[in-house]
Amino acid sequence: MKPIISPSILSADFGNLARDIDMLNRSEADWLHIDIMDGVFVPNISFGFPVLKHVARLTRKPLDVHLMIVQPEKFIAEIKALGTEIMNVHYETCPHLHRVVEQIREAGMKPAVTINPATPVTLLKDIVREVDMVLVMGVNPGFGGQKFIENTVEKVRDLRELITRTGSKALIEVDGGVNLETGARLMKAGADALVVGNAVFSASIPEEMIHALKNL
Repeated sequence: MKPIISPSILSADFGNLARDIDMLNRSEADWLHIDIMDGVFVPNISFGFPVLKHVARLTRKPLDVHLMIVQPEKFIAEIKALGTEIMNVHYETCPHLHRVVEQIREAGMKPAVTINPATPVTLLKDIVREVDMVLVMGVNPGFGGQKFIENTVEKVRDLRELITRTGSKALIEVDGGVNLETGARLMKAGADALVVGNAVFSASIPEEMIHALKNL
């Protein structure tokens, strides 16, 4: 099965955002990945809802929204209003994760949960059947362009085993350090979806890079 490709606009040219989104609309990309950062949970700030509303109007791809923020449940209504398909929250920021997952689903979106590089897959055993996707971070969240953490491949294998054992239907997505080489290894380990930033937007012909990733 071909991977789901979700380019991250965190790596786009913000001076030419409409141009880059138009390129993604023409490409074989499946989703549009949006990283929202608050400068609290992660040491960076990305963009707020005025920019996101503009992006939502321009894109023809389903929105894959990743909230790297504390108290993500406070923004469920705003995320839904963008037309978001998948709302992704961090395990580490949600002490009442089941409740947040239920609220996301009740709002009409697919709930997903993210785990940081140091968070073990085993902590998901009581929630993995309740979510539509698990996002495994291949870098520590907060900045684009970081080096891929090699243990991510093993985590994907462990997560695939957990999903199979529990009968979960969750997809596995990986974000951080994904390129043609790491993407191929992640797909072999059991990943379904790849978030790709620098590898796409730094390519001489981004649409061709997306095509190559789509055909791993």
